[in-house]
Amino acid sequence: MRTSSGGRAIKSAPDHLRDSASRWLILGVCLGLAVVTLTVFGQTLRHGFINYDDDKYVYENGVVMSGLSFSNLAWAVTHVHSHNWHPLTTLSHMLDCDFYGLRPSGHHLTNVLLHIASVVLLFLTLHGMTRAPWRSAFVAALFAVHPLHVESVAWVAERKDVLSGVFFMLTLWVYLHYTHRPTPGRYLLVAFCFVLGLLSKPMLVSLPFVLMLLDYWPLQRFSQPAAPGRSPTQDRPPSKSAVRLIILEKLPLVGLSAASAVITLFAQKDVLEPVHKFPLTLRIGNALVSSVAYAWQTIWPANLTVFYPYPTALPALEVMGAISLLVAVIVYAIAARRRRPYFITGLAWYLIMLLPVIGIVQVGAQARADRYTYLPQIGLCILATWAVADLTSRRQSARKILAIAGIAVLMSLAGQAWFQTQYWRDSETLWRHTIAVTGDNDVALNNLGAVLFKQGKEDEGSALFEAALRVEPDNPSVHDNLAKALLKKGEVQEAMKHYNEMLQIEPASAPAHVGLGKALLRQGRIDEALRHDKEAIILDPDLADAHLELGNALVQKGEIEMARSQYRKMIELQPFNPAGYFNLAVAFHREHRLQDAITYYQKALALKSDFPKAREYLAEALRESGRGPY
Repeated sequence: MRTSSGGRAIKSAPDHLRDSASRWLILGVCLGLAVVTLTVFGQTLRHGFINYDDDKYVYENGVVMSGLSFSNLAWAVTHVHSHNWHPLTTLSHMLDCDFYGLRPSGHHLTNVLLHIASVVLLFLTLHGMTRAPWRSAFVAALFAVHPLHVESVAWVAERKDVLSGVFFMLTLWVYLHYTHRPTPGRYLLVAFCFVLGLLSKPMLVSLPFVLMLLDYWPLQRFSQPAAPGRSPTQDRPPSKSAVRLIILEKLPLVGLSAASAVITLFAQKDVLEPVHKFPLTLRIGNALVSSVAYAWQTIWPANLTVFYPYPTALPALEVMGAISLLVAVIVYAIAARRRRPYFITGLAWYLIMLLPVIGIVQVGAQARADRYTYLPQIGLCILATWAVADLTSRRQSARKILAIAGIAVLMSLAGQAWFQTQYWRDSETLWRHTIAVTGDNDVALNNLGAVLFKQGKEDEGSALFEAALRVEPDNPSVHDNLAKALLKKGEVQEAMKHYNEMLQIEPASAPAHVGLGKALLRQGRIDEALRHDKEAIILDPDLADAHLELGNALVQKGEIEMARSQYRKMIELQPFNPAGYFNLAVAFHREHRLQDAITYYQKALALKSDFPKAREYLAEALRESGRGPY
């Protein structure tokens, strides 16, 4: 028996039937969430890699491409990868290469499966904490299909988002069980899941504070036990002993966060933007505006793209508006904390999780990024879902309207996410969309130029590089691409001007030294070329092009054996790049070691069948060896 709100006794279903129905409901929701997520993001299995970090993380990273091994495990743990230390993410890319090679579909599939796992775990955790299945399901569905999350799922290089998301959710789920029965073993499991999350992406440093928010609501661990005859949901004063215990149990986790933050700052020291480029006042203003912009994009996710250029200035009215709105919402959350405790939890979750990526410590030239909302946005979704449900909880007709509206919202967001995902099908589509959304964008112009140049549209590519420089004259990547284009056209002196400009912008630029070495070698200045190539290797020992160009200069110097060692190093770093095999074959050919030359010409052609020079030289080597035409 149970009592209705009016005090009338009504019959209840037997406990075992209720438990069975609840289990089937949970299973049905989990399957539904998985199907919806796969429907939106399954199309990525037909997508390719993107020429924006995917090369560094996968298809031009020789260590990653060689797959999982003990030596590669040691490398992942001891090396900074793309200015980040996230060994678990790196190992996941290696594992993908073992399973799928360089077929993009497999790498995309892993991202989608990880996102589905996070969605399901979010639902299970929220339901376990609140016992509100439909509200929890709605929050998980918003997380599953929101267009702001397309970047995290559809971009292979953002594996760190979806992988850390799984461990974030696992930490919450394990923590829920820990709060039911606190034991040292369960606490260690919480810490273990948290560490795995930090090893996937250090943005999770704020997770201990999210756990404290959940202690406040919905777990209500700060409160004194309910008095006899008093509902456990009624307002109860905080218990000093409970507060003390909650803070003490978070200290080891905060220590792990601090260690991760220090390692991250060390790993990113070379890409931290200087204060003179982005003054502190501009950073603070941009952080405030971005906090509001992310919230608005949660409601109205239009004009999303991969790169938002940093503003040169922000209107004072815009910054003041953002401050006023944030202050008003925070004041309301504090004032309503007893009647609507979910409000302060949801809002603080959002703001605290944004702090590591809000740009006070600026890494990169973006003003903001959709991927930064992947986990913080959950707080806003919790806040909005519980607030709307509370407003309609007393009227049956309103609840029906709310259910229909909720389905309509999810369908609309899923449709937008499906279309947004299409922009990620290839590099050219992505960058054309970015230019359409943002206008003059040096990063988009540069990357689109690189795509067109690779397609053989060299004039169009060069024009885009020049347009990018007009937008941002101090972008070293644009100078590099334009210099390469000029070298290909034989304009060596003009190319050298751009490489020297790169060194003015970044004095420790290894690619600039590689380019200068290549240009100088074209002019027959071998000793100067060697000096620049060696400097590039000192600056970046893992830069494959530096070893290739040093090998070329050593060949011109007549030091063939030393050249071969550089080509072998290049092959080690980029085993799928035919240039290393071809140049090594030429070095063997020069010494009349024809069988070795033939072997490496064939390896180059196996990687790139449309390689006319390799085919021509192979035919010549075969004739010289008496084995006839190729």
